This record gives sequence, C-alpha cells and structure tokens, in this order.
Amino acid sequence: AGGGDVGMADHELVLSVVIPAHNEESNIGPTVIELDDALRKEAVPFELVIVNDNSTDGTERALGDLMAQVGEFRVINRRPPAGFGRAVRSALEHLNGDVVAIYMADQSDDPADLIRCYQRIEEGYDCAFGSRFIKGSAVENYPWFKLIVNRIVNRTIQVMFWTRHNDLTNAFKVYRTHVVRECGPYKSSHFNLTIEMSLSALIRRYSIASVPINWYGRTSGVSKLKVTEMGRRYLVVLLHMFFERILIGDDLMAERLSHRLTKNQQSTSLERRITELEKRLDGRSTPPDGDSGDG
Repeated sequence: AGGGDVGMADHELVLSVVIPAHNEESNIGPTVIELDDALRKEAVPFELVIVNDNSTDGTERALGDLMAQVGEFRVINRRPPAGFGRAVRSALEHLNGDVVAIYMADQSDDPADLIRCYQRIEEGYDCAFGSRFIKGSAVENYPWFKLIVNRIVNRTIQVMFWTRHNDLTNAFKVYRTHVVRECGPYKSSHFNLTIEMSLSALIRRYSIASVPINWYGRTSGVSKLKVTEMGRRYLVVLLHMFFERILIGDDLMAERLSHRLTKNQQSTSLERRITELEKRLDGRSTPPDGDSGDG
C-alpha cells in the first residue's frame, strides 16, 4: 500500500509517514494531497499510514473520497479509547519503510520540511528533529499561552537532559525505523508520546540532526492538545526518562550496541551467502564428488 513509485525513485530509503487524524474532515484531504504531491515530485519512495482515531465527523468519508484523488494509502480505523499516542502506536505496528515520520493531519506541517528531514537521514543521521525555534524556522498563529508554556517546558527539558534540542515536545520528527523499534515499546497514550519517543532516542545517544521547520496554525477544526490536561502526563514521561538516563543509562547503551552488533552480523552473513550464491551461478564452486564438470 505504498503511495510512491519505489522502483522508479532516486532515493533508496522508503519513508513511512504516519498521520493520526481525529475529527479532521476538512483538513485531511488537503494535507494528504499536498504531501503526496511533494513526495512524488522529489521521487521519494513512500507509504502513507493514516489513523482514523475514533472520528465522529466525516473524516472516514473524506478518506474514502481521497482514495480517488491520490495513490494508495493505508487506513487504520481505531476503536475507543482515542488518543494521539494510541493512534501513533497502532500505526508503528504496521510500517514497511526504512524511515518513520510523524505528520499532523491539520495542515500545520510543511511537506518541504519533511523532505529536508528525510534528506538528513539519508546523510547518515539516525533521527531528524524539527524545531520551530531555531534560525531558519517560522511560526504562524501560535496561541500565546501555549507558546509561553511550550518554551518553559522545553527549556526545562534542555536542562534536565543536557541537550541543545529546544523543541522536543514537537511531534514533527523523523526516525530510522530500527531506532523506533529499539526504543519501544512505548506507553504514552496522548501527546506525551512525542517526548517519550524523542527522549528515548536522545538518552540512547542516537545521532540526531536539528532541522528548522515551519509551523502554521490550523485554519479549521479544534486543536486536540489541551495544555491543562497534559501536564501530569508530560511530567510522568519526563521523570521516567530522566531516571532511566541517570540510573540505567549504561544498560540502555549496552542494549543499543547489542542491537547494532546483531544487525551487523546479520548483514555480514547475508553478504557471505550472496557471494557464495554468485560463485555457484558463475560455475566457480567446487563440483560434487564424481562430477568432473565436463558434462
């Protein structure tokens, strides 16, 4: 169910874009069409995984109409309880790509930013974190109260984790798929998943690029992020990640290195088998006993 033509692409890494959607009837169509068009123009091989997270409006109908306008995409219809984190977690179980991106359904993200993040992964980074608050970024229509809270929370995270990344609560991030798998399983059910994923990669010391991005406030619909309700959930994740970093950081790094070693061994084994097969096909392998090889 891929949206891109993998065989004709100029890029090798397949991008899986996860789009959680809850009551985004008016936004999901323009979001997917714009994204699909941008990725095709850049010849990025991709698949779209859209999660209809218990929508009560016409989101499901809009997705059906969308099928006739763009290439194939996969839809996951979730049952209650709803939640941004639950939606993303369900999608992570059904990915086929080498790279994973979390992309909002409300037209607040820019496809050009996704392509830039994807290119940083191509350069060799394990993750690319979008930031709305570094040189080269642009933010429009950000509610002033949420902005103040955002900067306080992110500054606190920077101090707690000794990191230069200043927008870790932002959902717009891109990961190599193996990083997501190695850092999981995740537990967060709501927007706190954004910091659980990013901090899990951070404390395991994966290589992370910080990429300036544009962010546009939604023009229709209602924001699903309720600041007053998310405080306790963010706090739980922050404390959990902080104590993991302080108390068992060495264990986390050992597991990461173990994953890498296993992956390298598998790769070496596969290369050896391919080489042996090529030798047989070329007729350079030793003939069986009793067979002179003369026909």
